[in-house]
Amino acid sequence: MIFELITVPVILGIESSCDETSASVCVDGVILSNVIANQTIHEAYGGVVPELASRVHQQNIVPAVQQALLNAKVNKNDVDAVAFTRGPGLLGSLLVGVSFAKAFALARNLPLIDINHMQAHILAHFIGDHKPSFPFLCLTVSGGHTQIVLVNDYFDMQVIGQTLDDAAGEAMDKTSKILGLPYPGGPLIDKYARQGNPDAYKFPEPQIPGLDFSFSGLKTAILYFIRDNVARNPDFISQNLPDICASVEKRIATILLNKLQKAAKEHGIKQIALAGGVSANTGLREGLREMCAKNGWESFIPKMEYCTDNAAMIAIAGHYKYLKGEFTGQNIAPLARMPF
Repeated sequence: MIFELITVPVILGIESSCDETSASVCVDGVILSNVIANQTIHEAYGGVVPELASRVHQQNIVPAVQQALLNAKVNKNDVDAVAFTRGPGLLGSLLVGVSFAKAFALARNLPLIDINHMQAHILAHFIGDHKPSFPFLCLTVSGGHTQIVLVNDYFDMQVIGQTLDDAAGEAMDKTSKILGLPYPGGPLIDKYARQGNPDAYKFPEPQIPGLDFSFSGLKTAILYFIRDNVARNPDFISQNLPDICASVEKRIATILLNKLQKAAKEHGIKQIALAGGVSANTGLREGLREMCAKNGWESFIPKMEYCTDNAAMIAIAGHYKYLKGEFTGQNIAPLARMPF
């Protein structure tokens, strides 16, 4: 199918890869709305339950889109294309967003634009005025991914380092469970870390060659550290919670930033970006700024609302794909695991 390209495109973005239902409107590369419906149902289970997530997405998707259009003061008849997260993510959750996008586009004879969720996190840096120039390095960190990406163009990206086992966000989540913190634990670790001493306890840094990461050993070290200290003092966690959180946060941040610094020096790149849900972590954000200032590099960190899963990053990615005329067909299906 051939579509006539509009010079000032209006893109509707849909994000439903995990437990946030989000819709956004982008007009000529400017985000006019970004609605995010969170799911509190998972708190009782200590983590995201895929079946429940997909059911709540079904409840949230229409109201989220309606609110996004209303906030942007855009009529549904003015939408020129629909961009959606194809993957990676939870298959049931993705299916809700993909199905809605396909139905909306089919009903209005609009082009569809499929978006890689991790690429969209990186392209969130092109929302607003402070944009990196190509090439730049981006550290993408979330509950499921930890990658160093060489970004040569909007969709010319190369993963040059990644975790060999667990993601940095997963290490945060596991630590919060060990400490008995409620879900989601990552923001709570960040909160308590602000009150603690990051040098109170020493945790090991994995000696992995090259630019890859490993967090499984660190998770085990934290588990044994807490177990042994609680055995000697049952009140150890409650008496030292801020220091524990600060020390864990510092070690995770240093693991990430040491590899990122190595990558920047190896590739001779001076523009360094941070993306993904864990990029909302205060210690990591401060650490990146300090590292870049020390080396004379420029740092790029998205606003908080664009760090966690959101449709604005899908819409802005859709904008750049629209300009290239890269559309997909109605037969497209979601992918739980999607090649970068």
